[in-house]
Amino acid sequence: MKILYTTSATVTGGRAGHARSADGALDVELTVPKELGGDGRRGTNPEQMFAAGYAACFQSALRHIASEKKKTITDSAVTATVGLGPREAGGFGLKVDMDVTLKGVTKAEAEELVSIAHGVVCPYSNAVRGNVDVTIRVV
Repeated sequence: MKILYTTSATVTGGRAGHARSADGALDVELTVPKELGGDGRRGTNPEQMFAAGYAACFQSALRHIASEKKKTITDSAVTATVGLGPREAGGFGLKVDMDVTLKGVTKAEAEELVSIAHGVVCPYSNAVRGNVDVTIRVV
């Protein structure tokens, strides 16, 4: 694979610590959600960052495919909901539910774009395939 972009982030303190990207554009306090035993203080967590990253990447993949197919998306939104829980095999796993809204195309066209984005183009979808249960709905 020819790498087109590389970045890095450093975390200190784990889930209750601090994360900063090498260029400083990402600089956030990390907190543990109350549901996982945290104190509820303000901050973000890895699941929120994964949800934002996956949704942004998926939306860009959709726009790229639409452009290639000469389809005009007039407005769009992708909401990724990430769940974390114990796996039957031990350890923890993730589940992702994604709601996709594409305006300017028919529902059938939107479903085709979603299928190609998830099946071929989106690097997040490619990375999690076979490891994370992903459900995508065109709404």
